[in-house]
Amino acid sequence: MTKLVVVTGIFGVLAMACGGSGGANDPTATTQSSALTVASRPLIPNLTPSPTSSGSTVPVTGTGKGDVNPYGVAFVPPGFPSGGLLRAGDVIVANFNDVTNAQGTGTTIVRVNAGADAGTDPSIFFTSALPGLSTALGVLERGYVLVGNLPSTGTGDQRGVCTPGPNGEEQGVGAGALQIIDPNGKLVTTLTSTRFLDGPWDLTVKDEGRRALVFVSNALSGTVTRLELRVGGDGDGDGDDRVAVTGATQIASGYAHRCDPAAFVVGPTGVALDAKRDTLFVASAGDNAIFAIDNASDTRRDAGRGRLVVNDAAHLHGPLGLALAPNGDLVSAQGDAVNPSTDPNGQSAIVEFTRRGAFVAQFSVEPSTAGAAFGVAVDPLGSQFAIVDDALNTLDQWTLP
Repeated sequence: MTKLVVVTGIFGVLAMACGGSGGANDPTATTQSSALTVASRPLIPNLTPSPTSSGSTVPVTGTGKGDVNPYGVAFVPPGFPSGGLLRAGDVIVANFNDVTNAQGTGTTIVRVNAGADAGTDPSIFFTSALPGLSTALGVLERGYVLVGNLPSTGTGDQRGVCTPGPNGEEQGVGAGALQIIDPNGKLVTTLTSTRFLDGPWDLTVKDEGRRALVFVSNALSGTVTRLELRVGGDGDGDGDDRVAVTGATQIASGYAHRCDPAAFVVGPTGVALDAKRDTLFVASAGDNAIFAIDNASDTRRDAGRGRLVVNDAAHLHGPLGLALAPNGDLVSAQGDAVNPSTDPNGQSAIVEFTRRGAFVAQFSVEPSTAGAAFGVAVDPLGSQFAIVDDALNTLDQWTLP
């Protein structure tokens, strides 16, 4: 018999269905936030001039039809269980705006698998009751999708608008949550915490099969949290399915955060884990810099903003999404809300730096259009690279050489 298990404590809601014992074997541990194959060549200089594939991220049917402003992008990793709506190698995208283009109101995660479904429209994987799905999007090998949200709470002409309060706090925006979804697009549980999940803006996952670490950047508090998850089954509903939070630690803080008339909010965004060195990189849009947190998987202390790694006003323009290239370089999307480029052709840039902060190369998602770049991702095998285009509402994907 299926029973409802509720785990209380640091999170406001944590409920999921689970049942009798299961016999799933622990899969080979993988790390989604860092490519498994380390190459020596940088990523951007070796991309083809045009993407290998490009597809719309706007759902055309179903609840959430017309959602725009793609933010989060994630690859479904090898070993993901078959039989559901997703399969290994798929690419999913989270939409931040609804059909009216109001910020913080989008509710859909779409499957944009142009390589397998060329010529077809994106299909909806999940429609959330919580609006404003953010860049905080990740996938666990054992069959679960994680997504954060940062919702607009304004009404009328204040819908989709964040306004600074008398003490500098963000108003018109909710704290949001982190949702866990099964392979069939069904909600498993919703995690909330005023301390550890305050505007989940991006995340990255260290996936070890039955255990996963989830690093979440919080746009409303200017912090980074590490959640420790125990992952039971494979999400197939056979009775051994359970996900539980076993720990939570704030490992970074002090990042600039505020409302923004163009970007809705500005705060710490992209997080990318170098698992080999156990270093978490944090792209802070408001600080216009990229920092590093050492011993990210094990530390029990708050490192503040961490070590400054990239401080390059010529190439950083409000860094948002962040990923590690197969050779370990940092690849960052520029949102243009902070330190906008004086060169129109430098707007909406994707920029590559070495781990020590040296500039490597860049290209523009949409030349002469500000704010078109946001989410970036490299697949777990280091063979695919994907970016979202907020201006055209598309996903561009490259097969890496």
